[in-house]
Amino acid sequence: MPDHSDKSVSAEGIAAAASKAAKQGGLPPVHLWNPPFCGDLDMQIRRDGTWFHEGTPIGRPAMVRLFSTILKREGDKYFLVTPVEKVGIQVEDAPFVATDAEIGPDRITLTTNVGDQVVADAEHPIITRGNNSEPRPYVHIRAGLEALIDRKTFYRLAAAADEGPDGKVGVRSGGQFFALEP
Repeated sequence: MPDHSDKSVSAEGIAAAASKAAKQGGLPPVHLWNPPFCGDLDMQIRRDGTWFHEGTPIGRPAMVRLFSTILKREGDKYFLVTPVEKVGIQVEDAPFVATDAEIGPDRITLTTNVGDQVVADAEHPIITRGNNSEPRPYVHIRAGLEALIDRKTFYRLAAAADEGPDGKVGVRSGGQFFALEP
């Protein structure tokens, strides 16, 4: 079993394993990996989507993207996983932020801060939480991981919205209606 007394070594090991998995193409199959828990890593994803390690922002977008591909959610907890180790990290809100949307007549494609793209549909619903004075819109990205839809993108969705069957205002995509109010 790896020694995790030095957290920076663990972060490097996790990054190396993620890099190896990334070379195999596509997203690593983290849903199939169930390695032993090796402790918590001093890593945090802030509400604005910025990743921090040991209190310092991770400034390399490629490194953030790499870590995002091995992120796994179990209940309310988040982990970085490889085939051989699992370390806990902190997530303030959602692990990703949807920073753009391509809005078509029957299809909305959202793009996250780490480069993931999803079409809002039954598998990737837009869900609005909060209240009418402070709605908090999210989109499901993959395996229980969500992206908070940023303000500018939410305003663009609201500008394209119409009234749905239940009287709520929302958008249509992928054959679904998504309310933009809680």
